[in-house]
Amino acid sequence: MSITQEMRYRLSVVKCTKRYGVRRAAAKCHTSPASIYRWIKIYEGNGGDISSLASKSRRPHSHPNSHTKAEIKLIKDTRRRNSNLGLQDLWLRLRERGYTRTQPALLKVLKRLKMPTNPKTKPSPACRKSRPYEPMKYPGERIQIDVKYVPKECLSKTFIEKYNSTELYQYTAIDEYSRYRILYGYRERNTYSSSLFLCRVASQFKALGIEVECVQTDNGAEFAKQFTALKENNHSMFEATAHRLNIRLKRIKPYTPKHNGKVERSYREDQKLLYSEMIRLNRLITDENDFKRRLKRHQDKTNNRAMRPLGYLSPKQCLEQYKTSRTEELFSDVC
Repeated sequence: MSITQEMRYRLSVVKCTKRYGVRRAAAKCHTSPASIYRWIKIYEGNGGDISSLASKSRRPHSHPNSHTKAEIKLIKDTRRRNSNLGLQDLWLRLRERGYTRTQPALLKVLKRLKMPTNPKTKPSPACRKSRPYEPMKYPGERIQIDVKYVPKECLSKTFIEKYNSTELYQYTAIDEYSRYRILYGYRERNTYSSSLFLCRVASQFKALGIEVECVQTDNGAEFAKQFTALKENNHSMFEATAHRLNIRLKRIKPYTPKHNGKVERSYREDQKLLYSEMIRLNRLITDENDFKRRLKRHQDKTNNRAMRPLGYLSPKQCLEQYKTSRTEELFSDVC
């Protein structure tokens, strides 16, 4: 028990009484003699323990309007027989049996008796459960690609006058295993820009010693033509580029961006660390090359930033760790 200021004050009054007497101590400490006599009795009766001078609870031991034993028994029996009823339904059921208290009073009694107020029901066996994300086993097994519209507030007047447009897009590719990201900016969002970005992604990952096996995208027109093509075999330039690079394409279910969750989650960090800072510092984008330089710096920062899903390793450290472990496995197999 912690010693409060009030306990120290009462102890000083008791010590002052032993030196000057009760009446002088009462006048000196601005308190009543009756309080001093009570404090001395409590203090000496507990063997000089300062914690005995703490203020006691003034809560009454009983109340004339408290729940009777019959009402408590009625509540317990009703709750036991109707374990799934909510608070309001339980209160209505009790009122049918002669209970006259209010609903807040019933809530207090249930909490004091440590009984559930609104018990959670078990989900139906037919309820559809969401499947967990499939964990990747090695880098390049699956890459998520998506496009983000750059906020108009980040564009300067120079940019708008130069290109006569307010459209600017950030293409993002993220490796699901290592969270390593590749960012690049384009002024157009179409299959041509997407195919150029896919070539860039494949070459940059290849420079890191990673072969891209699968690319996962949404069903946007910049990636596929399945909702706009007149012919069945009319593939987009992005799909043709993926076929030429021997990369398998995977499209998520329509209107379910959570299936591309890793790249969608990274956009929140981009907004906080890049675009919001542009607006706050008033360092707006002047042209396309300026935007690409900023994306490159931001890409290097995020790839060197520690992440909790990776065990507080950065994406670069995760790739290096995988390469080291892979080399050790191959060396042990040879030996």
